[in-house]
Amino acid sequence: MGIFQKPALKIRSRGKSNVPEGLWTKCPGCGEVVTKAEFEQNLQVCPKCEHHLTLGARERIESLADPGTFKEHDAGMLSVDSLKFRGVATYKERLETYRKKTGLKDAVITGECKIDGRDTGIAVMDFNFIAATMGSVVGEKITRIIEHSTKKKRPVIIISASGGARMYEGMLSLMQMAKTSGALARHAEARLAYISVLTNPTTAGVMASYASLGDIIIAEPKCMIGFAGPRVIRETTHQELPKGFQTAEFLQDHGLVDMIVPRRSMRAVLSQLLDFFGRGK
Repeated sequence: MGIFQKPALKIRSRGKSNVPEGLWTKCPGCGEVVTKAEFEQNLQVCPKCEHHLTLGARERIESLADPGTFKEHDAGMLSVDSLKFRGVATYKERLETYRKKTGLKDAVITGECKIDGRDTGIAVMDFNFIAATMGSVVGEKITRIIEHSTKKKRPVIIISASGGARMYEGMLSLMQMAKTSGALARHAEARLAYISVLTNPTTAGVMASYASLGDIIIAEPKCMIGFAGPRVIRETTHQELPKGFQTAEFLQDHGLVDMIVPRRSMRAVLSQLLDFFGRGK
């Protein structure tokens, strides 16, 4: 038994912190902890290192369109489980989960708007909805806005972000590659402009179809662009990939991407391009 008794350490309880949870987020680019409000005010771009996070389709449209001019098309179109896909969860269950989680009906919002006064058809994909995979609804909505823009003799802008074709719809998903590309071919025959904007990530069937067919192809900084993933390519070719492979900067150096435009400058650049293409009318 000890001679001296160690006094009990008394620590005054401070109670629960009054700081609400969910106010901060860690930037995956630089590791800085930044308030979510700062990210939102900066269009989901890190104010420290300029890393671009995922931006929702509605927020992106709001950042590009003239206030009050966006009119959504085909808002009620819904995907169906035509192949009766079964897995850990059915396709129908996954669709319902993501509709509740995101407030979206599917992975793309389409419509018409004005950008600095110019009438424009626009389609914006949202990576938050099943990784913006392209199913029948995505392909149909994009085809319809292209055809509407052709009929109205307007340019069209498609902002892509996608994990590729939607496996739950099988061949029906892959058919959308040809359908959207065909609509763009007719749009081009009418001598109307198509601007493709690539965001992180734009891959697989989407990249192999309408995303790569723009008269001008714009990319956000450091976004991933490609068909198959780098690991698949490495294992297939048995070669080491070059530094920066499948980044916007690498593809600009090799001629696929025309311009790299930070998100906060996107509206101004699109306005200039629309003005340029509109002079030929």
